[in-house]
Amino acid sequence: MKARRTDHHIPDPRSPWDEITTGLWMGGHVWEDDRNRHRNAVVDREFDLVISLFTRDGHGPPEGVEHHIAPIPDDWLTSPQIDRVRLLAVIAAEAIRAGRTALVRCYSGYNRSGLVVAQTLIELGHDGPGAIDLVRRRRSSYALHNAAFEQYLLTGLDIASLLTGLEAPS
Repeated sequence: MKARRTDHHIPDPRSPWDEITTGLWMGGHVWEDDRNRHRNAVVDREFDLVISLFTRDGHGPPEGVEHHIAPIPDDWLTSPQIDRVRLLAVIAAEAIRAGRTALVRCYSGYNRSGLVVAQTLIELGHDGPGAIDLVRRRRSSYALHNAAFEQYLLTGLDIASLLTGLEAPS
């Protein structure tokens, strides 16, 4: 399974993570500082909940922090993967409603985390275009540059999952 697209023209983010709405953060495992140095984003206890769509040893969070790991590709998703994204968004939305902080992260913090964060915003009452816009304004204009993920959000993950599940058997 391909875990990450190779988008060499897309720069690393300028921060390890950004707050998209109160308590809901989006980030990655790498970022670039003001001196253009590559940095690792390591989570400690800054968040009550961490959802990792990509993992790397040594990047946290430490034991005791609620951590959901769900590797998904930065590519077209299967119906079960779309359903997993929906479940993770519900988990994140419940945490935000309870006043907890949540970080959703992938490798760079653009696409996979953007998909889950935007769906979390939808769970919290935003519409698809508004959720996509908010993610891009608060994280980066490069967020959700995966056209498939944008289409999933605009179609609705429930419908996207059903349509993907209709694929002809091999």
